[in-house]
Amino acid sequence: MGEIDDAALAALADEDLDAALELLAEMAGATDRTMAALAARLAGRLVLDVARSGPVSARGIGRLTTERADRAEGDLDIDASLDALLASRSGHRAIGGDELRVRTWRRPATALALVVDRSGSMNGHRLATAAVAAAAMAWRAPADWSVLAFGERVIAVKSQDRTRPADAVVDDVLRLRGHGTTDLAAALTAARGQLERSGAKRRITVLLSDCRSTAGADAVPVARSLDELCILAPADDADDAREFAAATGASVALVGGPADVPGALTRLL
Repeated sequence: MGEIDDAALAALADEDLDAALELLAEMAGATDRTMAALAARLAGRLVLDVARSGPVSARGIGRLTTERADRAEGDLDIDASLDALLASRSGHRAIGGDELRVRTWRRPATALALVVDRSGSMNGHRLATAAVAAAAMAWRAPADWSVLAFGERVIAVKSQDRTRPADAVVDDVLRLRGHGTTDLAAALTAARGQLERSGAKRRITVLLSDCRSTAGADAVPVARSLDELCILAPADDADDAREFAAATGASVALVGGPADVPGALTRLL
């Protein structure tokens, strides 16, 4: 009691990765706090490994580039514009914006907002799936991502404009507990607000839910107002998610367990 057999855990992960993830996620809520902390740490490591799949956007807040002055705003790049400046001066003519160059920050290409449904019971299966999805957000859009959890109200586990290590976010997701009703409209509204803080060209909301709303306003108009909505729905309970996707123009992929999340995201994104 109170210990984890590393060899047994490794054997379980080799045989059934989902079962290993779900077991550790369940153990992270154990009453033995030492055991819970160890299980959460191991779950976090395994979750991050599983999530490292698919293309990665450029890291950092952006990169400094030289652009034409008629196409971007920024500080004049004297070196890159010198020939045009001299030619303009010697020829006594006005210089065009297409001849000047400015230094500007190129924004990240993609921003992601994950919205996790935590209404009802958050068992090991749902916790592990949500944790892998959160880690996948950090992997795919390391400069521009957020994670929200919702039931009757919405909480920000990680805000779009706040820097947090992926392992800390995963740890918080593993500590989520279920809460009553499901206000899907409020959750999607909050996701839209998070993505509005981003300057990315492509802004995607990823909804991890069965899409059964039991409280709040109609979620369909809110979903239609999003730039792009992708739904990760449980494979054994996807009828409402498919119906919601059809009504809103969202794309949907089914996940049978935590290990299915990276592949599902690759198909959706």
